[in-house]
Amino acid sequence: MSKKSQSILPLLILSLFCFFQTASARPTASRWTLGTQGDILWHLSDATNLPHKDHMAMSGRSVDMILEWKIDANRHFSAQRLIRWPMLRTLPDNTHACLSRRLPGPDSPVVFVQGQALSPGRVTEAAIHGTFKVTTEHAQGLTQNRTLFTCVQSPAVIDLCKLTNTSHDTLAISVLPWRTTHKTDPKKGRLGVYVIEQFLMGDTQQSLAPGDSLTYALIHCARMEDAAPYFGEPKAELAARGDFIKTLEESLVLKTPDPVLNRLFSFSKLRSTESIFSTRGGLMHGPGGYNKYLAAIWANDQAEYVNPFFPFLGHTAGNESALNSYRHFARFINPDYKPIPSSIVAEGRDIWNGAGDRGDMAMIAYGASRFALASGNAQWSQELWPLITWCLEYCDRQRTQEGVIASNTDELEGRFPAGKANLCTSTLYYDALLSSANLGRALAKDPAQLKTYQSQAKALRTAIKQYFEAKVEGFATYRYYKGNTILRSWICMPLTTGITDQSEGTIKALFSPRLWTDDGLLTKAGTKTVWDRSTLYALRGILACDASPTAMEKLTAFSTRRLLGDHVPYVIEAYPEQNQSHLSAESGLYCRIFTEGLFGIRPTGLNQFTCTPQLPGDWPGMSLDRIKAFGRTWNLDITRRNATLNVRVSDTANQTLYEQTLPSGSSHNINLSPQKDGS
Repeated sequence: MSKKSQSILPLLILSLFCFFQTASARPTASRWTLGTQGDILWHLSDATNLPHKDHMAMSGRSVDMILEWKIDANRHFSAQRLIRWPMLRTLPDNTHACLSRRLPGPDSPVVFVQGQALSPGRVTEAAIHGTFKVTTEHAQGLTQNRTLFTCVQSPAVIDLCKLTNTSHDTLAISVLPWRTTHKTDPKKGRLGVYVIEQFLMGDTQQSLAPGDSLTYALIHCARMEDAAPYFGEPKAELAARGDFIKTLEESLVLKTPDPVLNRLFSFSKLRSTESIFSTRGGLMHGPGGYNKYLAAIWANDQAEYVNPFFPFLGHTAGNESALNSYRHFARFINPDYKPIPSSIVAEGRDIWNGAGDRGDMAMIAYGASRFALASGNAQWSQELWPLITWCLEYCDRQRTQEGVIASNTDELEGRFPAGKANLCTSTLYYDALLSSANLGRALAKDPAQLKTYQSQAKALRTAIKQYFEAKVEGFATYRYYKGNTILRSWICMPLTTGITDQSEGTIKALFSPRLWTDDGLLTKAGTKTVWDRSTLYALRGILACDASPTAMEKLTAFSTRRLLGDHVPYVIEAYPEQNQSHLSAESGLYCRIFTEGLFGIRPTGLNQFTCTPQLPGDWPGMSLDRIKAFGRTWNLDITRRNATLNVRVSDTANQTLYEQTLPSGSSHNINLSPQKDGS
């Protein structure tokens, strides 16, 4: 139910006015524009910035694809589909073991017009909105709309093609039959022989009067040899994909005066949620990417990055996959406090622990405690409590003489030095202690245990200050590890956990030319390596402190580059590693820039949170609609009133649940009673 609150009227009025294989991190003009239907568009009628090629990720419950597409200098479109079937396991059955093929479309024309092969079309427009749609005009008087997408449930990728007669004559159309079948080597499949099929479905012959259309589809699918062939209906599959996208767009709706931020937030909800696979080990969120991170979970990508976001979105599969991931990690709790593996792979049948303890227990405790609180679900929280407390105890046993937490490496797994104790591990553990104390209170756990967690957090904060605070390259910030003398992007971590002692120097360092580039933060000053995850953490932490004009300029520029630049439409994993893959969990981190950064939401109970909003100076207001956290659906409106901010929380009937006006930068303690109507 949409609200008609007068408090956001100025915001709505203001809103009305309102790269593939990049060789270097250099600025590029926006290639794409915002469409009016929730999409992004590239108009090519007079485009001069050709040829161009790019790739984008797309997933369903049983299939994952990286669509590699190209428009050449003559505006001819071509595409290859790097398709992976996560549950068709190959041997050895390890992290990357799933059936994978790079499949082109037909090798020769399959469409004939008046007995002549259909000429190569000239692209006039491309559109992305959870699908990839390209419009081409052909010399014979035909316009083709081709929509490429992954099926929501079926293990198939579909090109749905619609030919429309735009001439003044009736045209005879003939689409030739097309089918390819390939059987895999039985010695290479964990489940035996797999069958990969490509074939044509739909109309094959028709006389098209002016204005009439013909529709056919190219199906790309795979199955076990003894499984039933694909019998889906392409139009129904596209409708199901559209319904899935619409459902996500109607939950956790961001409204700001910046349409680019709103659109990338919407796209990020989709990317963070579509990459959930129906594995034999339950629903598993998989990062994806060129490294085939599928049918597996990680302590960083899932436990730390995306799981704490899912309760806010309220998508059933997202929450279930998060809970399932923590259940898998909990299988490895042991009385000797040997570390839980970094990753559980092969649908839950195996593990990867090649980098040792990366701070994984801090990651798990941090994510699980935040997820439990935001879920508002006491039963889930009770179930996760043993895992959380075990991870906290493990971390405490890694405490060094200086009081910080040791780990073998960090989530970059030795790509860059991290010393014996790094800033990430200690700050994540610090945050986990605070969240766990709040969760324990909500669950009526032993007060003495919770007091210990609070004492440990206080001591750790002091140790972080003494051990990590340093002047690095002239900035009063943090050294990432003992002996570190070069700026690192992960100095942003304290800002995301409420440690702001060095905020001024840290923000200056992060935005300095030594670290900030047009492509986001360098992992280490003086290198060319960019990992979006640290940029996303940094923007969240900085904006939680102050939405300064500089910070907002950086956020908008970064968002514009990722959404409308040369490599679109999502945030990425890294450059140059893995070809800027659109890893799914990073999109969850993008959304957390807003929920935890600008809106400053921090769960403190199963139906309680603090809200410390930072409204940019030139914005009259901002809102999040249909938030699903804390066991109910609610809306959050922030509006400026001179030097103060009005914070209003309402339900789906627009009834006020909380409203107060306080000076900018103030925290609001909000308690939401459990919802009774289930809306």
